[in-house]
Amino acid sequence: MKLSTRIEACALSPIRKFHPYVVEAEAKGRKVLHLNIGQPDIATPAAFFDAVRNFEEDVLAYAPSAGADVYLKAVRDYYKTLGVELALGDILATFGGSEALQLALTCVLDEGDEILVPEPFYPNYATFTGAIGGAIRPIPTSPEEGYRFASRERIEPLIGPKTRAILVTNPGNPTGAVLTEEEARLLLDIARERDLFLISDEVYREIVYSGEALHSMLKYEDGAENVVVIDSVSKRFSSCGARVGTLISRNQHLISQAMKICQGRLCAATLDQAGAAALYRSMTPAYCQEVQTEYRRRRDAVVEGLEKIPGVSYSHPEGAFYIMASLPVDDAEKLQYFLLQEFEDKGETVMYAPGQGFYATPGKGLNEIRIAYVTNPAELARAIELLGLGIAAYNRKNGRQ
Repeated sequence: MKLSTRIEACALSPIRKFHPYVVEAEAKGRKVLHLNIGQPDIATPAAFFDAVRNFEEDVLAYAPSAGADVYLKAVRDYYKTLGVELALGDILATFGGSEALQLALTCVLDEGDEILVPEPFYPNYATFTGAIGGAIRPIPTSPEEGYRFASRERIEPLIGPKTRAILVTNPGNPTGAVLTEEEARLLLDIARERDLFLISDEVYREIVYSGEALHSMLKYEDGAENVVVIDSVSKRFSSCGARVGTLISRNQHLISQAMKICQGRLCAATLDQAGAAALYRSMTPAYCQEVQTEYRRRRDAVVEGLEKIPGVSYSHPEGAFYIMASLPVDDAEKLQYFLLQEFEDKGETVMYAPGQGFYATPGKGLNEIRIAYVTNPAELARAIELLGLGIAAYNRKNGRQ
């Protein structure tokens, strides 16, 4: 039987598609150190579990389709601490940031429409865009320039009659780049001038290493009709399994249309919204500082290890918890198969996310990888050591050394 051409055109996630090979490697007794997925090992704040344990309703009922009142109010109050005033009607509870992104793209794109996205980008952007029938038009960046892209010279020539939105991640996944105040303002100016949506994925907002005040695209009140924010508790509170996110916009026409899908899928999980609300209520500046400090330690451990591997190049991350690195190999995906199927050192091997899936431009990212530095510094140091040993073994096998 025939499946849809849209789903056939979608690719498997470069972050998750090697899982069967991990299972095989572990069955052979190898330990696989993970650099591939953004699943932190930092403890989820106890407030989440306390809220779930103390949930006292007799029936676990549907929440309202827009979201449980306790969660929406917690999100509103959190944004108030950032200097952003929101109405409850500007906020929709979602199944993680992923569903918020799907809702936004479904509301914005018709068949054949385009969104501009700086590349490399989070691979699920391509999956969701393609499944809807849209297309990504990439904004080129380079590690040599710190993945900067927010300039009229780079963006305006790419805007065409089918362009509907600019989609950015700030801080960046997979680049770790952080928009400056001037860059953020420029993106909004372009969106307003060209009648585009500016979809801002801000799930890593608290993980910025400069010490500067946190900000959101929502702070620009003149962007009320253009700005759509994707947010989530997953990374902020190391609670990826909660699957609670948020779609936020002051554009009430977009919110009213997104509500159609929210009603169609009934509601986000009631119990998880209660836990997520408690996370926001318990959030303190001290907690955010502690998390930033820990990720900085982890970043530094990875950078120190990469510096020891000949031929590796990368850009120093300013935020989030990822590094894109170019390796001295012909194909990072072939190297990944080799690491999982053939290589080990003292019973251990390593896994990452091959870089090609983070690009829309054919041929780009072939020898690049994304590293997620979400485990403790000692484990990260060992993982990078294994990467270096694996690169050397792979190149020897293929006559490159």
